[in-house]
Amino acid sequence: MKKIVIAATTCLLMASCGNNQTNAKPETMQSDDSLFDAFKQNFVEDLWKMYPSWAASQGYHKYDSVLVVPNDESSAKELAFCKETSSLLKALDIAKLSDKNKTDYYMIENQINSTEWSINTQKANEWNPSVFNICGEFAEMLNNNYDTLPVRLHNFYLKMKNIPAYYEAAKKQIKNPTVEHTQLAIDQNLGGLSVFETDLEDALKKDNPKKEIADAIRARAKEAVAAIKDYADFLKKLKNETPRSFRLGKELYAKKFEFDIQSGYTADEIYKKAIQHKAELHKQMFILADKLFAKYITEPEKLTVGKKGFTPKPKDSLALIKMVIDKISLKHVAADSFQIAIEHQIPLLVDFIKQKDLIYIDPSKPLVVRKEPAYMAGVAGASISAPGPYDKNGNTYYNVGSLSGWDKEKAESYLREYNHYILQILNIHEAIPGHYTQLVYANQSPSIIKSIFGNGAMIEGWAVYTERMMLENGYGNNEPEMWLMYYKWNLRTTCNTILDYGVHVNNLSKEDALNLLINEAFQQKAEAEGKWKRVSVTQVQLCSYFTGYTEIYDFREELKKKMGDKFNLKQFHEKFLSYGSAPVKYIKMLMLADLDKEKK
Repeated sequence: MKKIVIAATTCLLMASCGNNQTNAKPETMQSDDSLFDAFKQNFVEDLWKMYPSWAASQGYHKYDSVLVVPNDESSAKELAFCKETSSLLKALDIAKLSDKNKTDYYMIENQINSTEWSINTQKANEWNPSVFNICGEFAEMLNNNYDTLPVRLHNFYLKMKNIPAYYEAAKKQIKNPTVEHTQLAIDQNLGGLSVFETDLEDALKKDNPKKEIADAIRARAKEAVAAIKDYADFLKKLKNETPRSFRLGKELYAKKFEFDIQSGYTADEIYKKAIQHKAELHKQMFILADKLFAKYITEPEKLTVGKKGFTPKPKDSLALIKMVIDKISLKHVAADSFQIAIEHQIPLLVDFIKQKDLIYIDPSKPLVVRKEPAYMAGVAGASISAPGPYDKNGNTYYNVGSLSGWDKEKAESYLREYNHYILQILNIHEAIPGHYTQLVYANQSPSIIKSIFGNGAMIEGWAVYTERMMLENGYGNNEPEMWLMYYKWNLRTTCNTILDYGVHVNNLSKEDALNLLINEAFQQKAEAEGKWKRVSVTQVQLCSYFTGYTEIYDFREELKKKMGDKFNLKQFHEKFLSYGSAPVKYIKMLMLADLDKEKK
């Protein structure tokens, strides 16, 4: 923050929040909420000055031409920003804030503490080379339509100036990187070269600027490409005889879980809940698989005496479940129709939600299904890229991983994983009424803090919750196949937590991890291998699904008991989402407080 802003705001807070308030005249006194609102306005503006790339991702484009070089100086500025913000927060009496502002206070405090911990303790910049990647933010400048193309290209040109310095600074930050993150950094950065070679050329052809302008942009783009290639070469040639393990370790993991998830549970507690839930899901799945066995597997009693070729029903429950799932999974789309199938299913989900009156879907907010950009490849096969709160009318992209170039066996394995039934559940999760719907609501939240500091467990938890909610309301016509595949999908969510905690805390081996995913979560080999890659380059995020889902579902059931006949599912959904992407524990607090007020 600028010192002048800090000083002025601190004086204002101290004067109004201190013990001398009783001496002030009533007409000159400011409420704690109005002071906090003023603080937030200054805080957010200074936050965007500090993190211009983050600002752009939220739809705030005032600093689009700025690329911060990740050196010691920028880290020192971050820490100073955190220290000053903490001082301002401590000057406020949180007890005098409204409930909504209390949650904003907690979320700002968590963000500041998390940033300090990340810089001083976690130090991912030293061992994770993939944190240094500018391709995505430059791609968004070309692909989004928040401003005219000439303006975006001008900012693109100015921002490119610091790319060589950016990657030079990145090389100095890296000490003993993990093998896994090093390869990810190489793949993603080289994959992002198309932004400066292909995407930029397409934009220039479309805009057709003067020759001298186009030449200057191309010249700087060549420098950017050279810097990215040089960074990749640096990583390839890096002598790293004692690479750091990609496993985070119990102490770091517990703290990262606390900051990232912001749950009422600890990492240890949610891990134990996931183990218990896995056992419960296996019981439910066995009941369904046992009933479906005769439909999908030829049994002895179905054949004439003496005929061969029947399959005896396995005595082992997991073997029986797997056998039935494998048969049902044969029903899937063709490899070249994967994205097309997703595009066709989206309007069907919208129609079902309207018919059942489950939640309002705003037709004015576009959802664009697209092939996953190269700079995003290597972590997840499907994802949502949503506009920020300042760019509410921007496109929301449903990124779909491509199977192009895959061998036949790998592609078939992937398609069986995302078979006819699970592909529908995936679309519920990623699009409607999952991520896409929740993020549209989040952008309408009156609290900018809840929008920009969106809680991953709430966001992922909502998407997982909607899967079950849709089936509870009749989606899929209550077919046992759909429910069996839902349980399989929910088992995947559950095992995400078991896998993540197991790998980073309990040193779970790759062999045991694949056994968990393939034989206990019934995932295809390609999916299991992909999840192993994901857990080796991320930490804690895989816990967000099960944690958030558990908290949301349990809260809904609690409200149903409290409200009885007055409970309305659509009202619950819209009220829950109206608070933005806040941690579930805070949304629960606010909704219960509102409910108590209504009773009085």
